Amino acid sequence: MTDFAWLFTAATMGLLGGTHCVGMCGGLSGAFTFALPADQRQGWRLLLWQLVFNSGRLLTYTLLGLTAGYLLADLQNLGPAKQIIRIIAGVFMILMGAYMAGWFLALAQIERLGGPLWKALAPIRQRMFPVRHPGHAIAAGMIWGLLPCGLVYSAMTLAITRADPGQSALVMLAFGLGTLPTLLLTGTAAGQIKRVLQRPGTRKTAGLLIILFGLWTLLGTQMHSSHQHSGHAAGAVDHEMPAMDHDMSGMDHDMPHH
Repeated sequence: MTDFAWLFTAATMGLLGGTHCVGMCGGLSGAFTFALPADQRQGWRLLLWQLVFNSGRLLTYTLLGLTAGYLLADLQNLGPAKQIIRIIAGVFMILMGAYMAGWFLALAQIERLGGPLWKALAPIRQRMFPVRHPGHAIAAGMIWGLLPCGLVYSAMTLAITRADPGQSALVMLAFGLGTLPTLLLTGTAAGQIKRVLQRPGTRKTAGLLIILFGLWTLLGTQMHSSHQHSGHAAGAVDHEMPAMDHDMSGMDHDMPHH
């Protein structure tokens, strides 16, 4: 059964992360625009091309979620391990929010871990330009989806908590759709949107909201754990009740009958 609360969380995190996307992906989105033929760089034609680029990016995110869910599907049967991963997801989201707001930059170090892979993909990226047909654009977008990004890493930890291929893929797709409005706008009207999203107040507000989502994830872990404990306690009481009934029936036999 699809957990829409997790999909909403992932999509909202992608939307709020727009202030981060502008800095990380804005330049790449602009490069894709200039890789198009001159007559395709304006109006509805440009919007369609940006949709194709971004569809490749979302495809990569979905495949990453699918792969992670497939590899970690056994976690559904490991309660403690699943709770630990959910705690990690909450902590990642809090770090991401603090990073976006400019309060704590530890996640920048984690982003650098994907640097070697991104450099290794440079020759493939160069072959994608100039973009001549939609196949080129989708392939370029799929490579774009592998850009080292703390926001994507945070979404991946959220997807991993589902420990199910379909659910994890949906979480990453929801996250990607959340990032789509910002990146479509930066690809077609980069200057104006970038100025608004890069304002300190905008970044801090978005960062604070993502921190709140991270806290919600952590609190959900504790509530789930408490629910499990209460369920075990209720089960223990149920086991004791038949024994008490048996004892009472024994007492009835011992009582004298008049």
